[in-house]
Amino acid sequence: MNRFAEVKDLILSLEGDFEKFYDKGNQAAGTRVRGGMQELKTLAQEIRTEVQEIKNNAAK
Repeated sequence: MNRFAEVKDLILSLEGDFEKFYDKGNQAAGTRVRGGMQELKTLAQEIRTEVQEIKNNAAK
């Protein structure tokens, strides 16, 4: 469940930048949002791989 907490923490850490970008048009916040979303993508892929490995090992 720790991995889920990582995802939640990352999303929550981006909340302020989302507001600054979408509500106030702050371009630097948009850059941070894009970076954070790339980090989220990487984290999601790591979790997918981990889940697949656990699933495959349990089937043996």
